[in-house]
Amino acid sequence: MKVLFVVNTKSGSRLEDNLKTIIQSDAENKNYEYQIYDLPDPILEKEILKKINLYKPDVLAAAGGDGTINLIASLIHKTPLPLLIIPTGSANGMASELKIGNKIDYALSLLTDGVEQHIDVLKINNKICIHLADVGLNARIVKRFEEDPERGIWIYAKYLFREVFLIKKNKFIITIDGKKIKLHAVSLTFANASKYGTGAVINPIGKIDDGKFELVVVKPFPRIKLLSIAWKMFTNNLHTSEYVQVYSCSKLHIHASKSTTLQIDGEIIGKVREIQAEIISSCLTLLVPPPVAE
Repeated sequence: MKVLFVVNTKSGSRLEDNLKTIIQSDAENKNYEYQIYDLPDPILEKEILKKINLYKPDVLAAAGGDGTINLIASLIHKTPLPLLIIPTGSANGMASELKIGNKIDYALSLLTDGVEQHIDVLKINNKICIHLADVGLNARIVKRFEEDPERGIWIYAKYLFREVFLIKKNKFIITIDGKKIKLHAVSLTFANASKYGTGAVINPIGKIDDGKFELVVVKPFPRIKLLSIAWKMFTNNLHTSEYVQVYSCSKLHIHASKSTTLQIDGEIIGKVREIQAEIISSCLTLLVPPPVAE
């Protein structure tokens, strides 16, 4: 087996200094060939593809956060090359979704013990999303988080509580399967998956391989309800809130009355007024933990 490790050394704050030593030891114990490719700054997609084509790995392993995983997935989706996630970001949402967690050793164990799973991806304004994207409240938090030199969950929480006092609503016209819906919202989440890396569940019915995605609408709410909404997120009950509406769909179009910040898999895309989103079924192969017997 040949494994190409693509490593984002600037991702989050969890990248261990001895990651390469861990990989070397793992390769020796399991007797596989490997190469490590550190992502350059700036990142050049054609150079990554060149490396993949030259080395011809059996498995591509990406070490970083959701943004790094998104980058690699956008290059290899629609190919049979399996992707292994090595969680070294500040909030590893997709790794959490797949029950890989934040342990590097466990992620590496999937090279021999994992199974292949074919998952869907979202295309949003011609960009790939494998986990979660949104506009509104969370997208603004991500923007501030991205501009802060510090990383980690507590830094994210700091901006969450700051943003709560600046909650802004927007008017949206949403077209799903030819049906138009007009509403006001403080946040719209495009959910291929179910939860953030923090463990907060934004989409309780989300599955990454069902050929659908969910649009989760958070309507304007009194600030006094923030803790109630947060509690429902962490207890997998957000869909029961009177301020939340969930639409399951395969394709949609959204028009916003004013420009709003769009983030995809933790990366800021910019301000938009028009959003096109559609699901691409079973086009990305991941190495994931084997199913637990019931």
